[in-house]
Amino acid sequence: MSVALYVALVVATGFERLAELVVSARHARWSFERGGVESGRGHFGPMVLLHTGLLVACVVEVVVLDRPFLPWLGWSMLVLVLVSQGLRWWCIATLGPQWNTRVIVVPGASLVRRGPYRWIPHPNYVAVALEGIALPLVHSAWITAVGFTVLNAWLLLGFRIPAEERALRLADEPTRGDGRR
Repeated sequence: MSVALYVALVVATGFERLAELVVSARHARWSFERGGVESGRGHFGPMVLLHTGLLVACVVEVVVLDRPFLPWLGWSMLVLVLVSQGLRWWCIATLGPQWNTRVIVVPGASLVRRGPYRWIPHPNYVAVALEGIALPLVHSAWITAVGFTVLNAWLLLGFRIPAEERALRLADEPTRGDGRR
Protein backbone atom coordinates (compact mmCIF):
# COMPACT_ATOMS: atom_id res chain seq x y z
CA MET A 1 0.00 0.00 0.00
CA SER A 2 1.42 3.35 -0.97
CA VAL A 3 1.67 6.23 1.50
CA ALA A 4 -0.93 8.13 -0.53
CA LEU A 5 -3.38 5.24 -0.24
CA TYR A 6 -2.71 5.00 3.49
CA VAL A 7 -3.32 8.73 3.91
CA ALA A 8 -6.60 8.26 2.01
CA LEU A 9 -7.55 5.49 4.47
CA VAL A 10 -6.84 7.77 7.43
CA VAL A 11 -8.80 10.62 5.83
CA ALA A 12 -11.71 8.24 5.16
CA THR A 13 -11.57 7.24 8.84
CA GLY A 14 -11.75 10.95 9.72
CA PHE A 15 -14.86 11.32 7.58
CA GLU A 16 -16.35 8.29 9.30
CA ARG A 17 -15.72 10.02 12.64
CA LEU A 18 -17.54 13.10 11.36
CA ALA A 19 -20.49 10.90 10.41
CA GLU A 20 -20.47 9.51 13.96
CA LEU A 21 -20.60 13.06 15.34
CA VAL A 22 -23.62 13.85 13.18
CA VAL A 23 -25.39 10.72 14.43
CA SER A 24 -24.32 11.49 17.99
CA ALA A 25 -25.70 15.06 17.83
CA ARG A 26 -29.04 13.73 16.57
CA HIS A 27 -29.12 11.14 19.33
CA ALA A 28 -28.16 13.73 21.98
CA ARG A 29 -31.15 15.87 20.94
CA TRP A 30 -33.38 12.80 21.15
CA SER A 31 -32.03 11.97 24.63
CA PHE A 32 -32.35 15.50 26.01
CA GLU A 33 -35.91 15.76 24.67
CA ARG A 34 -36.70 12.73 26.84
CA GLY A 35 -35.06 14.08 29.98
CA GLY A 36 -31.59 12.65 29.33
CA VAL A 37 -28.91 13.50 31.88
CA GLU A 38 -25.31 13.97 30.81
CA SER A 39 -22.42 12.78 32.97
CA GLY A 40 -18.65 12.73 32.70
CA ARG A 41 -18.20 15.87 30.62
CA GLY A 42 -14.69 16.42 31.96
CA HIS A 43 -13.15 13.56 30.00
CA PHE A 44 -14.93 14.28 26.71
CA GLY A 45 -12.50 16.96 25.48
CA PRO A 46 -9.42 14.82 26.12
CA MET A 47 -11.10 11.91 24.30
CA VAL A 48 -11.82 14.07 21.25
CA LEU A 49 -8.23 15.32 21.32
CA LEU A 50 -6.88 11.76 21.59
CA HIS A 51 -8.99 10.47 18.70
CA THR A 52 -8.07 13.45 16.51
CA GLY A 53 -4.44 12.99 17.52
CA LEU A 54 -4.60 9.34 16.46
CA LEU A 55 -5.48 10.31 12.90
CA VAL A 56 -2.87 13.06 12.71
CA ALA A 57 -0.16 10.89 14.32
CA CYS A 58 -0.83 8.02 11.91
CA VAL A 59 0.00 10.25 8.95
CA VAL A 60 2.86 12.14 10.61
CA GLU A 61 4.65 9.01 11.79
CA VAL A 62 4.36 7.29 8.41
CA VAL A 63 5.49 10.35 6.45
CA VAL A 64 8.13 11.82 8.77
CA LEU A 65 9.67 8.53 9.91
CA ASP A 66 9.26 6.90 6.49
CA ARG A 67 7.48 3.86 7.89
CA PRO A 68 7.31 0.97 5.42
CA PHE A 69 4.25 -0.96 4.38
CA LEU A 70 4.85 -4.55 5.42
CA PRO A 71 2.29 -6.65 3.52
CA TRP A 72 2.01 -9.40 6.14
CA LEU A 73 1.27 -6.79 8.83
CA GLY A 74 -0.49 -4.13 6.79
CA TRP A 75 -3.12 -6.29 5.14
CA SER A 76 -3.98 -8.13 8.36
CA MET A 77 -4.28 -4.80 10.20
CA LEU A 78 -6.51 -3.42 7.43
CA VAL A 79 -8.85 -6.37 8.00
CA LEU A 80 -8.91 -5.50 11.72
CA VAL A 81 -9.65 -1.85 10.91
CA LEU A 82 -12.63 -2.98 8.84
CA VAL A 83 -13.76 -5.38 11.58
CA SER A 84 -13.56 -2.57 14.14
CA GLN A 85 -15.70 -0.34 11.91
CA GLY A 86 -18.25 -3.11 11.53
CA LEU A 87 -18.38 -3.64 15.29
CA ARG A 88 -18.68 0.11 15.93
CA TRP A 89 -21.65 0.48 13.56
CA TRP A 90 -23.24 -2.70 14.94
CA CYS A 91 -23.09 -1.03 18.38
CA ILE A 92 -24.62 2.16 16.98
CA ALA A 93 -27.41 0.23 15.25
CA THR A 94 -28.08 -1.89 18.35
CA LEU A 95 -28.32 1.07 20.74
CA GLY A 96 -30.26 3.18 18.25
CA PRO A 97 -30.96 6.66 19.61
CA GLN A 98 -29.41 5.70 22.96
CA TRP A 99 -25.93 5.55 21.34
CA ASN A 100 -23.87 8.68 21.78
CA THR A 101 -20.27 9.83 21.90
CA ARG A 102 -21.15 11.47 25.22
CA VAL A 103 -22.51 9.87 28.38
CA ILE A 104 -26.22 10.70 28.26
CA VAL A 105 -28.68 8.46 30.06
CA VAL A 106 -32.43 8.72 29.52
CA PRO A 107 -34.28 7.98 32.76
CA GLY A 108 -36.47 4.92 32.44
CA ALA A 109 -34.79 3.69 29.26
CA SER A 110 -34.00 0.02 29.53
CA LEU A 111 -30.45 -1.27 29.45
CA VAL A 112 -29.71 -2.82 26.05
CA ARG A 113 -28.69 -6.48 26.25
CA ARG A 114 -28.88 -7.54 22.61
CA GLY A 115 -26.48 -7.43 19.67
CA PRO A 116 -22.87 -7.29 20.83
CA TYR A 117 -24.04 -6.13 24.29
CA ARG A 118 -25.31 -9.61 25.09
CA TRP A 119 -21.67 -10.81 25.23
CA ILE A 120 -19.67 -7.86 26.51
CA PRO A 121 -20.70 -4.70 28.39
CA HIS A 122 -18.77 -2.12 26.31
CA PRO A 123 -18.27 -3.49 22.78
CA ASN A 124 -17.88 -0.02 21.27
CA TYR A 125 -14.67 0.40 23.29
CA VAL A 126 -13.40 -2.91 21.99
CA ALA A 127 -13.87 -1.43 18.50
CA VAL A 128 -12.05 1.76 19.52
CA ALA A 129 -9.13 -0.16 21.05
CA LEU A 130 -8.87 -2.49 18.07
CA GLU A 131 -8.89 0.38 15.60
CA GLY A 132 -6.37 2.36 17.68
CA ILE A 133 -3.90 -0.49 17.35
CA ALA A 134 -4.72 -1.60 13.82
CA LEU A 135 -5.03 1.69 11.91
CA PRO A 136 -1.47 2.85 12.68
CA LEU A 137 -0.04 -0.63 12.09
CA VAL A 138 -1.52 -0.78 8.58
CA HIS A 139 1.60 1.21 7.66
CA SER A 140 3.92 0.22 10.56
CA ALA A 141 3.29 3.31 12.71
CA TRP A 142 4.03 1.42 15.90
CA ILE A 143 4.79 4.48 18.06
CA THR A 144 1.29 5.81 17.34
CA ALA A 145 -0.26 2.40 18.01
CA VAL A 146 1.47 2.10 21.40
CA GLY A 147 0.89 5.73 22.40
CA PHE A 148 -2.80 5.68 21.50
CA THR A 149 -3.34 2.34 23.20
CA VAL A 150 -1.79 3.50 26.48
CA LEU A 151 -3.61 6.85 26.53
CA ASN A 152 -6.90 5.31 25.40
CA ALA A 153 -6.71 2.64 28.13
CA TRP A 154 -6.02 5.35 30.72
CA LEU A 155 -9.01 7.45 29.57
CA LEU A 156 -11.38 4.52 29.15
CA LEU A 157 -10.53 2.60 32.30
CA GLY A 158 -9.86 5.61 34.49
CA PHE A 159 -12.65 7.93 33.43
CA ARG A 160 -15.06 6.98 30.66
CA ILE A 161 -16.20 3.49 31.65
CA PRO A 162 -16.53 4.40 35.36
CA ALA A 163 -18.58 7.49 34.36
CA GLU A 164 -20.86 5.35 32.19
CA GLU A 165 -21.25 2.68 34.84
CA ARG A 166 -22.09 5.30 37.48
CA ALA A 167 -24.61 7.04 35.21
CA LEU A 168 -26.31 3.76 34.31
CA ARG A 169 -26.39 2.64 37.95
CA LEU A 170 -27.91 5.96 39.07
CA ALA A 171 -30.51 5.86 36.31
CA ASP A 172 -31.47 2.34 37.37
CA GLU A 173 -31.91 3.20 41.07
CA PRO A 174 -35.51 3.62 42.19
CA THR A 175 -36.46 7.07 43.43
CA ARG A 176 -37.57 7.77 46.99
CA GLY A 177 -41.01 9.18 47.73
CA ASP A 178 -39.75 12.74 47.35
CA GLY A 179 -38.45 12.07 43.84
CA ARG A 180 -34.79 11.99 44.86
CA ARG A 181 -32.54 8.99 44.48
